[in-house]
Amino acid sequence: MGYRPYEVGFRIEEGAFYSFCMKAAADPDNDWFFIIDEINRGNISKIFGELLMLIEADKRGKDYAVHIQGADNLFYVPENVHIIGMMNTADRSIALIDYALRRRFAFFMLDPAFENETFIDYMESKNNAKFNAVIELILKLNDEITSDPLLGAGYRIGHSYFCTEDPVDEKLLRDIILYEINPLLSEYWVDDVEKVQGWTVKLLEVL
Repeated sequence: MGYRPYEVGFRIEEGAFYSFCMKAAADPDNDWFFIIDEINRGNISKIFGELLMLIEADKRGKDYAVHIQGADNLFYVPENVHIIGMMNTADRSIALIDYALRRRFAFFMLDPAFENETFIDYMESKNNAKFNAVIELILKLNDEITSDPLLGAGYRIGHSYFCTEDPVDEKLLRDIILYEINPLLSEYWVDDVEKVQGWTVKLLEVL
């Protein structure tokens, strides 16, 4: 709940999660999924507030309803609500979620989809041998990133760099390598210019 501008003043309005939970409570036979993208970009403790207790698996339902500021009725998180928080662990400038919230979630790592059947079909549809060769080299690059003790699997290069509706040609691949992959590697290995240059040259040689 929160105050929102209205005509010449402000009024209390329901927030997105409040409205979502009310709809889920009215539909107990179905599962409802609330997705929060980039969950670690906000002040988690301030955003969730009293909800930190209510989102626990064993604190769901009417028995744990509480008064929240601005609401006339008691509020609770229905048992059929599932919260999915998405985050990029490679964002060094952004704090990871705090321990109070961390222990309320199970964690699942999403891997780059280069070896996924859908992406393989996508590669075949582009019908470009140089594209295939670049991806094969990116897989080896990801192995080195994973084995780096200062980086790890969370810093692997993702498939989204190479997903496009445009035809894949040499210019597109060169631009991705020079203006997206190379700057990323420069951030990863800021103290190892030779390694960055070495991988950039390897990728360009494929073309």
